[in-house]
Amino acid sequence: MVTKLDNSGRKYTYQDYKTWPDDERWEIIDGEAYNMTPAPRTDHQLVSGELLRQFANYLIDKPCRIFAAPYDVMLDEDKNNSQNIVQPDLLVVCDKKKLENGKYCLGAPDLIIEILSPSTAKKDLLIKRHLYEKYGVKEYWIADPEHKDITVLLLQEDGKYSEPKTYPTDEKVTPSLFPDLLIDQELVYRDI
Repeated sequence: MVTKLDNSGRKYTYQDYKTWPDDERWEIIDGEAYNMTPAPRTDHQLVSGELLRQFANYLIDKPCRIFAAPYDVMLDEDKNNSQNIVQPDLLVVCDKKKLENGKYCLGAPDLIIEILSPSTAKKDLLIKRHLYEKYGVKEYWIADPEHKDITVLLLQEDGKYSEPKTYPTDEKVTPSLFPDLLIDQELVYRDI
């Protein structure tokens, strides 16, 4: 269950984040801290694993890389005072300079995938959607194990996300970044 730390008006930064226990998962969004513990459920892990497999196979010998949580993304490029550190379920980064520090992604990934669970749905659908839009994540996918579909939002020229487009299980999904990649949702949701 995701819980928000009692901020008492305080804004947390990466400096605070570095002091928190390694065995706990935290995100900071607009200076507010969210505890991500405990670990995700089985259906979440199955979906994550299959999406990771399909993307990773496609990205062999390509410049982009895919990462799975827990992996920090610092959206603010002022790493010492960043108030936006998230751990998306999956993320694709095509600019290797964003990975040069070897510890986290500094700046917006090209594509982020969040997998809905009852405890994170509101945050993923509202708070993170606006955060990713604000920082220029080109493509935001929301995988929903309950409804067995994927919703895609694409960043438009005006810096706003397109209307969400939901693909049912029997449709393949193609990332706008990789027009020749077809994500097979039948495989993504086969064990759920």
